[in-house]
Amino acid sequence: MIKIVVAGVAGKMGGRITALSKDYPELKLVGGFERKGHELIGKDIGEIVGIGNVNIPLKDNLYEIINDTDVVISFTSPEASLEHLKVVVDKKKAIVIGTTGFSKEQIENIKKLSENVPVVLAPNMSVGVNLLFKILKDVAVVLGDDFDIEIVEYHHRLKKDAPSGTALKMAQVIAEAINRNLDEVAVYARKGIIGERTKKEIGIQTVRAGDIVGEHTVLFGGLGERIEITHKASSRDTFARGALKAAKWIFSKPAGLYDMMNVLGLK
Repeated sequence: MIKIVVAGVAGKMGGRITALSKDYPELKLVGGFERKGHELIGKDIGEIVGIGNVNIPLKDNLYEIINDTDVVISFTSPEASLEHLKVVVDKKKAIVIGTTGFSKEQIENIKKLSENVPVVLAPNMSVGVNLLFKILKDVAVVLGDDFDIEIVEYHHRLKKDAPSGTALKMAQVIAEAINRNLDEVAVYARKGIIGERTKKEIGIQTVRAGDIVGEHTVLFGGLGERIEITHKASSRDTFARGALKAAKWIFSKPAGLYDMMNVLGLK
């Protein structure tokens, strides 16, 4: 039995991960926590997420509950997830991080810390999206410089980071496949008299509206034809189940930085 602790239980993703954990007999939910001062501290986490009393009170300190766990799952903010990772390193546990919006410096910090413990870091835990990463690489290699590349992502109005981590990962996968430096060719906005589109650029555009869970379209535009590849998520449960799958996979793995492609055996 793999024992798990969930960060941000009162949040949208943390709540769904907590609730759905009951569907995984290999996993045992042993704790959940929130930021200090949260109004629900001390309440039963089962009651919070709508699965009934599970006799596990919500805590405000990961250190209080980490000794009795194997894997921590964190879908929170970049700063909070980094702090969770530091606690995991201190206690020699494992962690699954689905948080997005990390800076390059924070990513480098995660890479360094992962030398001490096993870490799954993925901007999107969906099985479909991670399969798409593999497909996009192959498509980009075949089409090469003959097709223009645009990525459009749609999310709910409350999402704080832009572009989404998934859109950036898609762009990175494509750029690496066709030997481009994403920092040099990414275009995030267009306005005014901008001139002709350059052959090398990769457009990454953002839409924020309503309650859209997540939608990503990659467009390869050629002369006389175009290819559009789209993934649409209709429920956060897709990501929650991916995170729980990752928690099962990461248990007992050696220290290192992994992603969902590793979890799903796609590389």
